[in-house]
Amino acid sequence: MADYENQSSSESESEESVITDKELQAAFSRGVLKPGLNVVLEKHQKALNNVDGLKQCLSEFKQHLAWVERLDVTVGQAPNVMSSASYPTPDKVTVDPEDDFQREMSFYRQGQAAVLKALPWLHNQKVPTRRPDDYFAEMAKSDQQMQKIRHKLKSKQEAMEKSEKAKQLRALRKYGKKVQTEILQKRQKEKATVLNAIKKYQKGLSDKLDFLDGEQTPPHQGKKKGDSGQQIKRGPSAKRRYKNQKFGFGGKKKGSKWNTRESHNDVSSFRANMAHNKGPGKAGKKGSNKRPGKKMRQKMKSRT
Repeated sequence: MADYENQSSSESESEESVITDKELQAAFSRGVLKPGLNVVLEKHQKALNNVDGLKQCLSEFKQHLAWVERLDVTVGQAPNVMSSASYPTPDKVTVDPEDDFQREMSFYRQGQAAVLKALPWLHNQKVPTRRPDDYFAEMAKSDQQMQKIRHKLKSKQEAMEKSEKAKQLRALRKYGKKVQTEILQKRQKEKATVLNAIKKYQKGLSDKLDFLDGEQTPPHQGKKKGDSGQQIKRGPSAKRRYKNQKFGFGGKKKGSKWNTRESHNDVSSFRANMAHNKGPGKAGKKGSNKRPGKKMRQKMKSRT
């Protein structure tokens, strides 16, 4: 029974909605309805000017205070004392609100006029208008608050300094690693060149022993462009200087027994009587104690 009632009520609502739709379509065709979901009613709002109510509100919050407490001045603009040719300043009537310069200049002149009018009143009432030189105003923030701000600023500055130091250390580490890798590569290259020179000397492809002198500059670094055939003289390396500082200057060790042109031409120590094993007490010793060979020794053993 309840279902039948619900069905009948839904059918009646659908019929009513169909009827209303037809009526709306007819009204729209006649031009009565305007486009849109809502119908706008043209009704003028009545303006109210309740003078008595405004005066009552004004009397409620108005306070009768002295002028020194209020400091209100109603004035126009100050007179134009500047030359209109060099500095044109607009009057109140000729101010264009769209012109920024004229509008700001009118505000400036109005404030100037208010100051010129209010200063004599303040002087008559003996109100000081200038701050003394030894005036110390009370700060809006307390000393504790300022101490907190100072500590905070100091901590920020210290944090910035620490970060800058960390950046510098990172940059130095990167630079140190770069220099270290360059030095290692240079050492490996020098070692490879020395090993190649030794191999060439061992195979008989080269008769130069320049690679034995560790302080000599490599052949590819001896000349540079623009030197016009002049070899650049370089001092000892940093490693050599460090060893000289640590162990002292002991002189050259490598090739110290090699003959030179001076030692070859020097015959001051030559003795003719001692040359070619002809010295005193050595005559007749040649072959006297010569050991027989292996076959001779075997024959001697077989004879016995």
